[in-house]
Amino acid sequence: MSKTRRMSKIFAADGRSVTLALDGFGFSAKTAGVDHAARTVPAMAEHGLDNVLVTYGQAKNFAECFSDVGMCLRVDASTAVFDPSVPDNMPVFGIEDALRVGADGVVMMNFPGALNERTTNEFAARLASEGDEWGMPLICEALPYGYPVTTPESNDPRTIATAARFSEELGADVIKTRYSGTEDDRLIAENCTVPVLVLGGPKSDHETYFAFVADAIARGASGVAVGRNITQDPKPLAVVSALSALVHENASGAQAMGIYSDIDQ
Repeated sequence: MSKTRRMSKIFAADGRSVTLALDGFGFSAKTAGVDHAARTVPAMAEHGLDNVLVTYGQAKNFAECFSDVGMCLRVDASTAVFDPSVPDNMPVFGIEDALRVGADGVVMMNFPGALNERTTNEFAARLASEGDEWGMPLICEALPYGYPVTTPESNDPRTIATAARFSEELGADVIKTRYSGTEDDRLIAENCTVPVLVLGGPKSDHETYFAFVADAIARGASGVAVGRNITQDPKPLAVVSALSALVHENASGAQAMGIYSDIDQ
């Protein structure tokens, strides 16, 4: 299968994507709601979900749930799963593993500017090369200075934009990264020639979160990759419907809030 065809599973025809991150088991002990969300993916697809990020175990054990959406395999994992700061990551799977489970792409974290910059970037470059050989898209979760936001610089859109473009130059087909929620976030997508997905975002009230996503889309993002704001919400289908309107219809935060409120679950 060509990379173009696989990308068409990750992104809708408009070039945008509502992606659900189910891969938290590789990085955190806080995974409430993830299994339920995985089983709900077929219904989420009817509400506008385009793609899921999964672990190898999920790709095998929930395979029937992912048949109607794109599926990208998480190929790295934390070296300290009980440390929420994710001090380092390690390669655990590769392109052949992704092919084996029928994935449409692979996803991994790299940390430009961090102490482990060299090893994470080497892994990204190797995956990109192998992905080109097999037609497998690579999503680089480009996180400057490491996984958490620890300094103003690590959350500065200029820094994020540089890290995103650096990861693109390593061969990434898609960038997944943090947005700051400020006007300068436009610099991130402007500095890239590949699609940019906004990771997660703050766990906050719906009005604040939908406004954050609306701003990110207006500032050039090609979609979102959302975990706990879907998996830990009492109405995950309503969240997906609202996000689909934000991403695919350029809805406002207020319009998305209306959609969420109107859906009973």
